[in-house]
Amino acid sequence: MTNSTNNTTTKQFFDLHITGLGYVNRIREVQVKKGNPYLSCSIAALRGNSEDAEYTYFECNVTGEKAKHLIAKCIEASDLKKKILISFCLGDLYSETFTYTKGDKQGQTGVSLKARLLKVSSIRIDGELKYSEKDESSETLAPTQLNNDESQVA
Repeated sequence: MTNSTNNTTTKQFFDLHITGLGYVNRIREVQVKKGNPYLSCSIAALRGNSEDAEYTYFECNVTGEKAKHLIAKCIEASDLKKKILISFCLGDLYSETFTYTKGDKQGQTGVSLKARLLKVSSIRIDGELKYSEKDESSETLAPTQLNNDESQVA
């Protein structure tokens, strides 16, 4: 959809954003043969009743600049299997089908939800608040402190 005014054309976009709270897993840098490597992760987003929550899983490419910095700081904690809970904003959601190759569902078709991780609003590692965009001035919550201070991450 375009809008033409005074001989200039501007494109208009329709955004679909998903905001939520979820656990980050499988943080990794993906190397590609042609092109630049990129940061990727899985998010198990919480939904439903807080006493009996269910999960919706998203495979995400981390595209927001600040999100890249924050998620990269969580790689070590992810490798140590720590629980990393984030509040997030995703965009450009799409689905992709695949065929299970192992397990009880072998041969069946599955659906994977994929999106771009645009923004991280807060991070908790093993229940301890490590980052909050509401209080970026606090040194204990600064993004650079996520992995650099071993007493906080270990």
